[in-house]
Amino acid sequence: MLANLLKPYRQLQHLSQNFSGIAPLLMRLILAPVMIIAGYNKLNLSNPDATFLQSLLADPNIVAWFGNSEWGLGLPFPDLLAFLAAWTEFLGGWLILFGLLTRLVSIPLMVTMVVAATTVHLEHGWFSVTPTNPDTSAAKVLDWLGFDEAKVSLENSVAAKQRLDLIKEIVEENGRPNYLYEKGNIVILNNGIEFAATYFALLLSLFFTGGGRYVSVDYWLRILIDRKQRDLLPE
Repeated sequence: MLANLLKPYRQLQHLSQNFSGIAPLLMRLILAPVMIIAGYNKLNLSNPDATFLQSLLADPNIVAWFGNSEWGLGLPFPDLLAFLAAWTEFLGGWLILFGLLTRLVSIPLMVTMVVAATTVHLEHGWFSVTPTNPDTSAAKVLDWLGFDEAKVSLENSVAAKQRLDLIKEIVEENGRPNYLYEKGNIVILNNGIEFAATYFALLLSLFFTGGGRYVSVDYWLRILIDRKQRDLLPE
């Protein structure tokens, strides 16, 4: 009886495997442009005055930011780390886009997300953009569960709303609100780990799932390799 009831579910589950590549594809399409442009902006590729070799190196401003302990990250070997970070993101982003070496390239990209989260964003907490309504903030759920940090976050939302309202009042009185708000509303940037953590989770998922069935170069390479191996087996 139970087997008969589960049979349609199992058939649906088997059928759904034909579409299992959709989720990895969407994750790749979200991640790839972010990684590519992040790496591109760390390189000298856009500098028209740079020689070919110079264009392959990290931008001097990025190197300085990596190494300076007063206003930057204060990391050792800034030239090397900036170079590795830039090419990991730029080249890794293109590989993610096409689904080539997906699992392998996800590893260094996850490392860059951990470094970014811990060295740049961690001190600012979770949110990338400060919620200004404590009633709709995700921190409210954690507050229900008794986390003290969530209560602090909700209090910060109230304070942020007061400041945002004041900014809007100043704009209304002295600015050009229709022009300034034409492309979108203003927010208070928090610069927390939200995006870095989200990208890390997407990369971690790709590490386990791969680029996706039918929709990645990895999938078709695997079929080609398996076919070659079968052809080489003795009859």
